[in-house]
Amino acid sequence: MINRSEPNFNIYERERIVLQCIQNNPESHHNALVKIIVPKFMAKTTFEKSRDSLLNKGIIFVENKGNMKFYVPTPNYAEKSQQRLEQNTNKTFHDLKLKINRLDSDYPHKDVDEKISIATALFKSLLETDSGFTILDSIKNPKKTLYRDEHLMIQQLIFHVFKIIKKDVDYELIFPTIVSYHQVNLPKYAPDE
Repeated sequence: MINRSEPNFNIYERERIVLQCIQNNPESHHNALVKIIVPKFMAKTTFEKSRDSLLNKGIIFVENKGNMKFYVPTPNYAEKSQQRLEQNTNKTFHDLKLKINRLDSDYPHKDVDEKISIATALFKSLLETDSGFTILDSIKNPKKTLYRDEHLMIQQLIFHVFKIIKKDVDYELIFPTIVSYHQVNLPKYAPDE
């Protein structure tokens, strides 16, 4: 049985196979790639889903030559993905600050399920954003914390959300549900066996 918190490695394995075939066969157009990959590695619809995923992630792009499609690995993908991570992390960070500022007045007027949903989504986004800044710190300079102010602000935002929840009349229902939901994202100590 697959653990829901673990990524589905079949998806990534299939994307890797498609990317590797594109890199190993740069002169092969769409139909030629299909012949290389299908049915040896995957079905045609699986190939198309994997290819679409690689296109959506910006890992490859389409180059048209005449009436043929060629798939090309994106040049400077590492730099471009870092820029995209930085843009998305910063935009999300500023958006979260605005949402949490409005939370003081909006939160008490929601029903219990909405409160749980809002708080859970905010915590998830805050943790993802903090991870984004941690990755950027690691990429840019592993010996310094370049995003110290952002990390501290996220810590304060998490505290602020907890404070709002603790003051809420539905605290006894909301808090355990949120903690339970986020257990999957927290470290679990498992001593070496």
